[in-house]
Amino acid sequence: MKKEKIFQLTSAAMFLSFNLTAQDSLKNKQLNEVVVSATRSEKNINDVGRSITVISADDIEKSGANSIAELFSQQEGMYVVGAGQNPGMTASIFTRGANSNQTVLLIDGVRITDPSAINNSIDMAELSLANIDKIEIVRGSHSTLYGSSAIGGVINILTKKSKKPGLSLDVAIIGGVFGEDTRQLLENVYLNYAFKNGFYVAAEVSNANVNGLNATNDTVTMASVYKHSDMKDDFSKLDWVGKIGFQNKKFDVYASFKQTQQLTEIDKTAYKDDDNYAIDFKRSLITYGATYKFNDKLNLSYIGGMSSMKRIAIDDSSIIDNAGTFDRTNNKGTYEGKVMSNELQVNYSVKGINLVAGGGLYGEQMRVNTSYLYYNAWGVPPDYVELKTSTDSVNPQSSTSNVFLHTDIGGELISEKAKAISISGGLRMSKHNLFGTNFTYEINPSVKVLEGGLLYLTIASGYNAPSLYQLYDATDYKTFDTQFTTGLTRGNKKLDPESSKTFELGYKQKINKTTLSAAFFNTEVKNVIEYVYLWDKNIGIDTLGQNSRDDYRGDTYINLGTMTTQGVELGISSKVSEKLSISANVSLVSGKLKYKPSDVDTAQTHGNHIQIYGNGAFITNKEVETLGLSRRPSTANLSLTYSPIKQFSIRSDIRYVGSRADVYYETTLGPYGALGTVAVEQYTLLDLSVKAIIYKGLSANLRVENVLNKKYFEINGFTTRGRGFYLTLRYNL
Repeated sequence: MKKEKIFQLTSAAMFLSFNLTAQDSLKNKQLNEVVVSATRSEKNINDVGRSITVISADDIEKSGANSIAELFSQQEGMYVVGAGQNPGMTASIFTRGANSNQTVLLIDGVRITDPSAINNSIDMAELSLANIDKIEIVRGSHSTLYGSSAIGGVINILTKKSKKPGLSLDVAIIGGVFGEDTRQLLENVYLNYAFKNGFYVAAEVSNANVNGLNATNDTVTMASVYKHSDMKDDFSKLDWVGKIGFQNKKFDVYASFKQTQQLTEIDKTAYKDDDNYAIDFKRSLITYGATYKFNDKLNLSYIGGMSSMKRIAIDDSSIIDNAGTFDRTNNKGTYEGKVMSNELQVNYSVKGINLVAGGGLYGEQMRVNTSYLYYNAWGVPPDYVELKTSTDSVNPQSSTSNVFLHTDIGGELISEKAKAISISGGLRMSKHNLFGTNFTYEINPSVKVLEGGLLYLTIASGYNAPSLYQLYDATDYKTFDTQFTTGLTRGNKKLDPESSKTFELGYKQKINKTTLSAAFFNTEVKNVIEYVYLWDKNIGIDTLGQNSRDDYRGDTYINLGTMTTQGVELGISSKVSEKLSISANVSLVSGKLKYKPSDVDTAQTHGNHIQIYGNGAFITNKEVETLGLSRRPSTANLSLTYSPIKQFSIRSDIRYVGSRADVYYETTLGPYGALGTVAVEQYTLLDLSVKAIIYKGLSANLRVENVLNKKYFEINGFTTRGRGFYLTLRYNL
């Protein structure tokens, strides 16, 4: 199905729902939903001039999604690479075309990152759907309130709090298959006991075991080429959570602990299976907070948390031929990270003014140790050769302090006639221990039009701090990774943060039980951090590496280039009748990269030739422009739910993903090779599910994923799941 047809289908659904509900716009009223993440204060979602999505626990259950990656893929402006692949595979999120490390992920307002990753972005496969009360998604630049990385958007996962007095219980068992000889079993148990005086305790255990499929797309057809016997990549994951808290009219205090353990069998690279490669991951997360409400106008909040993670990747010796010969190698990497965050916030509200002010401290640490072991096949001393790298001598860590101020001013402060107009804005000052002080701002005027309509404009700046890997390198400065002639190391402690400016124009309309939204955005990111090769400045580019000459002068990270993304988002959510509900969204996104020679800091490159690893281009005396960004497709989603009776419902989901570029290693790009691009075809998927309430509190849900068994790819070289069948049994008390 072509993109135009999907667009027309979704637009028609929006038009139909609008007309069915507009005729009866004043008969029924829904409770207004309150959001916090958009302004760091409680506010009606329809009064906030930003593009916002709220996903409740009930929405998650109805979606049929088995992972957060699948759930986010259904939302406008979001694309998650890995959502449709073998469970446990790396999943990266791209919001509004921004890079995967330019979306902030929070759990109860506490930032979650992976300090040991190259770009500090979290793997979405690490997260589960356990213990979620609701998820708030705010699209667009939000660094004024949330600091680094909030260029594409902010995702705040809010965990469950106090329930009604007494015992609450939620038990779910999910079983499924999604290919030949595949199996998936997930068990989840949630318990909450709330006392009448406001105290509550809660605990949850979620366990998943997957016997998966071969994660790589094996395209080798020659009988003489040896194929590994391992054709399945399994996955196991265990989450357990404990939480204690107290709530009354004045206080809201809580503390929670969550531990995630998962073991993932992975493959070597795209198209290359591996029978002995696995990643063992563990994260411990503590979050805590307290809010005291002095009166209806003033409250004080403290939000904090800390997490530690450890990833052990082992690629043991593999069989390389039919005779059973091993390659006699062992690769092991241990990646550790720590994050600590503490913030104090004051909220003050009177008629016409809502003020939020605060400040905090945020810190990250990283430790990486790797070893490569090669055993001598001939028994001649030495028996083995071992190469090690370590960050222990440089102790990578960073700290950021910040203060921020954000205010909403309503027109009623001036006159009742102007109450339809409001303006919000803010300023944040962040101080990083390496690159110094950074300022971000936000201006967000809005005006209420028609009945339930809001027209808004946002002009905001943002920034994204360099990762610890990019600043410090992942190896010891005294090892072979330091280049002889330049003395350069891969890490660059002189990196500046990426900086952005965003323009957004949007409109939201609520009519009875229908919500419509539309937004246009344009984001420009400067000082983009690029991984580059350096080549001898005294040698012509056309003759580099000839006659086996060593012209290589190292590799490093530098600030280089400007990334521009822009797009249009359309959305609708409507309860057409008591029996029929519809939701749909369309996201059209495009982007480009531009590199100027004047952007190069020659002091960091020693004046050598620069080759960008991401596209193989050399920076000479001319601008270089790349149209299109990899793994940023246009998308469309359509969901219909029909409930002929209260105890039974049928749901269909259609998801369209447009064509896009993917990257691959191209050996012909320069002496060492670099990344080239190749097209990935568009695809459309259909899911169907049926839910029945069997008895009070007991329900069953049967979901068929990829009904048409469409063969598609998210990343070239890696397989995706075929047709899948999942049965969920759930009991609520």
